[in-house]
Amino acid sequence: MSNSSLVSYTKLSPNHSGARTHSIDRITPHCVVGQLSAESICGCFTSPSREASCNYGIGTDGRIALCVEEKNRSWCSSSNANDQRAVTIECASDTTHPYAMNNKVYQSLINLCVDICKRNGKKKLLWLGDKTKSLNYSPKSDEMVITVHRWFANKACPGDWLYSRLGDLASQVTAKLGGSSASSGTTTPTQPSTNTSFPKTPFTVQVLVSDLNIRKGAGMNYGVTGKYTGKGVFTITSVNNGWGKLKSGAGWIYLENASYVKIGSSTGASSGSTSSAFKAYTVKVTADALNIRKGAGTNYGISGTIRDKGVYTIVAESNGSGATKWGKLKSGAGWISLDYCKKL
Repeated sequence: MSNSSLVSYTKLSPNHSGARTHSIDRITPHCVVGQLSAESICGCFTSPSREASCNYGIGTDGRIALCVEEKNRSWCSSSNANDQRAVTIECASDTTHPYAMNNKVYQSLINLCVDICKRNGKKKLLWLGDKTKSLNYSPKSDEMVITVHRWFANKACPGDWLYSRLGDLASQVTAKLGGSSASSGTTTPTQPSTNTSFPKTPFTVQVLVSDLNIRKGAGMNYGVTGKYTGKGVFTITSVNNGWGKLKSGAGWIYLENASYVKIGSSTGASSGSTSSAFKAYTVKVTADALNIRKGAGTNYGISGTIRDKGVYTIVAESNGSGATKWGKLKSGAGWISLDYCKKL
C-alpha cells in the first residue's frame, strides 16, 4: 500500500496501531483548529503521550504532510472501527466556529482525496449526509465514503464550514475521477440538505453574492450555464437536495449556504413577489483600518482597506467566519465586518 506522492513533508508519528485490519473505503477529513503549517500538524503528534495522530495533514499554505503511513491505522476519529478503514486528514482551519479553511487547504484536500481514491482503486467518493446511513452502507469495490469525527465523539469536527461543503468535496473528487454522480440510484454526492424544510414552491430567494454560479442540474457535478453578477430576487419552482430550480429556466442554484442566498416566502400565484428584498442602509466605520474582503468571511482575500472612518451604504448582509455579520458595500468593492461599524 503506497502513500501519496503529493506529500511535501514527512514526520512519522509513533501513535498508530500498525497495519490496518480493514481495507481502505473511507476518508475522514478533520479540522485541526489552528492555522498550522504542514510541519506543525505533524509536530502535534510526535509525542506518545498525545495518543493521537492522523494519516495526512494539510497546512495553511496547502502543503501536505505525512504523519502516519496509509498502510497503518491512525488514532484520529475516536473510533477504532472507523480509523481501521479510513484515511484520516487533519486540515488547517480557524480556531473558532465555523472553523473555516482557506481555498489553498480546500483545493489540496480535493487533490489529496482524488489521489487516495485513485491509488485505492476507487472511482467515486460518496457523501451520504447521514451517520446511520453512512456507517451501515457497504461500499462497492470502486466506492469511497466520507465519514466525520462528530459522529463518534462530542466534537464539532470537521467544523460547520467543511461539513457544509462535503457534498461539494464528493462531487468534485468524483468528477476528477471520471466516476458517475450516483450510486445504485441511492445516493448523489452533492451538497447535503441541512435545512429542515423550505417554503412551499414556488418561493423567492435573494442572491447575496456577485458570483453565484447557475448549473445545469442540482449538483456541483453539473456544468455551469451562467453566473449572477449582482444581487436580485428570483423565484424557485423546485427543490432537489438543497438546490433550487430557477423559474426562468436558466438552471439551478445552491440554496443551503446562507452566505449565498436569503430564503424568502412562498409566492403562491404571485411569483413575482419581492417581499424578501433587502433594504439598504448606511453605516459609519469605527475602525482606523477596516479590511474590505472579496467575500463574506476572513477566509476571503483582501481587496482594499477603509481608513477614513467614513459613511458607507450596505446593500446585503451575510454570515461568515471572523465576524458576527458581514455587509456588502454598494460600491461593489467587497464585504466589511459590521462589528466595526455603527448603523446610522
